[in-house]
Formats: sequence, structure tokens, C-alpha cells
Amino acid sequence: MSAPSLHSQLKTSNRFLETEVYEKVESWSFLTSHARVLLCIAHDPGVRLRDIAASLDITERSACGIVPDLTALGYVVKQKDGRRNRYQIQAHLPLPETTSQQPAIGEVLALPAGTSARLRVTRTGPA
Repeated sequence: MSAPSLHSQLKTSNRFLETEVYEKVESWSFLTSHARVLLCIAHDPGVRLRDIAASLDITERSACGIVPDLTALGYVVKQKDGRRNRYQIQAHLPLPETTSQQPAIGEVLALPAGTSARLRVTRTGPA
């Protein structure tokens, strides 16, 4: 039996690297869970915690912890609407970053969410 050719060794090595990189990317997220929850709320201000959890593939308990975090920090205002809650994002607030030029929440949410979220995110703070 002959040794594998250099070409077949490189193909095998390349497949291994592609698989390894894909697995790392699959387990890694660019946005935090808090940012992803903000995006869900921007997309649907009447979204239920159960639906947030299902759409983000997190536990309902995690969603139940993240939304109060965002509310306590002032990024989201929760309002009762019958038996449901409606959320309003405070788009004028800066992100909790250490850079000198902090973009407002609304500016960041408008990027991945597109025009539909831009219409629902209200600017209620200082201009």
C-alpha cells in the first residue's frame, strides 16, 4: 500500500481545519445574550419572555434574568398591557463601554435589526 499523496494529505488537513473553525464559530457569539435580547425586544416590543428564550436558544430562566437586568439599568422600560408586558427601549442611552465616543443603544440596534426595528425604537431622551 502506497503512502497518501501530498495532495490528499493537504485536503484532509484542510477539511480538519475547516471543521475545527466551524465548530469554534458555532459555539461563539459576537453579541452577548443581553444584546440579543435587546434585538428581540426591538423587533417585537410585545414579545413574551418564553418567545425570547425560544428564539435565542437560551433558557426561559436566563431570559427572566436578562430582561430585569436591562430594566434595572434603564435600557428597557416595562409597561403592563393587560396580562402581557410591552417593552420600550431607551434608544438615547449610551452603551456601557469605556470608549470616549459611545454610540446610543438605538444606533447599535438599528444596524443588525434593519429598518423595521428603527421604526419601533423611540428616542425619548436628550437630542
